[in-house]
Amino acid sequence: MAQFTRIEVATAMKETGMIPLFFNSDLELSKKVLKACYDGGARLMEFTARGDFAHEVFGELTKYAVAELPGMIMGVGSITDAGAASLYMALGANFIVTPVLREDIAIACNRKKVLWSPGCGSLTEIARAEELGCEIVKLFPGDLYGPNFVKGIKGPCPWTSIMPTGGVAPTEENLSGWFNAGVTCVGMGSKLISKDIIANKDYAKLEKDVKAALDIIKAVRK
Repeated sequence: MAQFTRIEVATAMKETGMIPLFFNSDLELSKKVLKACYDGGARLMEFTARGDFAHEVFGELTKYAVAELPGMIMGVGSITDAGAASLYMALGANFIVTPVLREDIAIACNRKKVLWSPGCGSLTEIARAEELGCEIVKLFPGDLYGPNFVKGIKGPCPWTSIMPTGGVAPTEENLSGWFNAGVTCVGMGSKLISKDIIANKDYAKLEKDVKAALDIIKAVRK
């Protein structure tokens, strides 16, 4: 069962402005990555459930967050059907992120008042997601659309909250482009939690990089 309400999750997404994305089948490594992100100031983590037995890792990682990382909001991404969404909600997911817009996932999440963020690539999809109760739409793949797409959507639909994922980098130029276009938050995966960091187990660098990215976001928003 979720530890945080969907309003609390949406507020945290807006306030922090960034959600790290990560998957690894090694639980102990995953704990260290999560702790480094937390120590760097992140308060949400999207566990991208893309491997065999990912639900087992997520369940244990969420227990660790509840016990050791107060205020850390655990969610899951790469969900493609309502059954998977229900499984992860039973394991404590506080939000569900999907690469596609599926109404069965919306129904499953809304029934338990869990925030869901579907991947959308057109204004029609975004409008339908909002009709189904979506608070923050995922723009995916973000690098195919870019900040100008966000500006185009925000013109006729200023109430729309957008989170691009894919094509987001922890640089001032990239983050300025997205936030000046009007995004609510960004999802950031391998450009933040890089293969080198994982290979070298350089968790101190990850903590530093997370903090630097959050500092850039704060500065851009002023």
